[in-house]
Amino acid sequence: MLSDYPIIEYSDDFANVYVTIKDLNGLMYALDDILMKEIHEVSYYADDFHGNGTAFGDTFDMYALTAAHRTYPSNTLVKVTNVDNRKSVVVRINDRGPYVDGRDMDLSLAAFEKIADRSNGVISATFQRLGDEFMIDTCTEDILRFQKRITRNVRFHRGIPHMWNKGETLYLGANKYFVVRSIQYPDGFVHKVQNWVGPKERFSFTPEQTGYYKFVIGNKDGRSREMGMMVRQCEVVVE
Repeated sequence: MLSDYPIIEYSDDFANVYVTIKDLNGLMYALDDILMKEIHEVSYYADDFHGNGTAFGDTFDMYALTAAHRTYPSNTLVKVTNVDNRKSVVVRINDRGPYVDGRDMDLSLAAFEKIADRSNGVISATFQRLGDEFMIDTCTEDILRFQKRITRNVRFHRGIPHMWNKGETLYLGANKYFVVRSIQYPDGFVHKVQNWVGPKERFSFTPEQTGYYKFVIGNKDGRSREMGMMVRQCEVVVE
């Protein structure tokens, strides 16, 4: 592998080398830079698989922006760029494959048609790994920032983002019991929720308005904290 991807100088003494997290991240970024320049063969799958289960337990939807890849982890977001017209699409990995020699990725029909005509069948493309879908803004491809701390001892696993997209579902879970006391909508309406959520449960919320939302989150001791979230309409621009 090191001969194909020279991200580090080979040594017979690797077993005695101390590697830090920073070192590993550096190697990962170096490998990503190399992989971004590689040309891959990409096709699509559609009607014959629509509604079937995927390798990761999802239901394949040919109208969703997803893809099958042999090694990328589940829920990895990948930017796929057609080298002929430079059009790009961001897809979520939710299946394994393809199982055709020489082919590196199968896109859903909807994803394929964003960067090529269906009649093309197979295209050449580059891949850019963006990261886990839960940490990347699917609209801007920026890293999301979350408000995690409810109190000193109660923290969200992920939290309430400062910026979110209209129509995307937000899931909230924490290490201990918490309560969603209320949600104030952009038009001023206040929904008195009073929904208690346990450590193994999730609270879900899908904003249908753009603008500023205010959550009041509390714990079992009666303490509360306000957290704000700006919701926008995602306008996808094809490059």
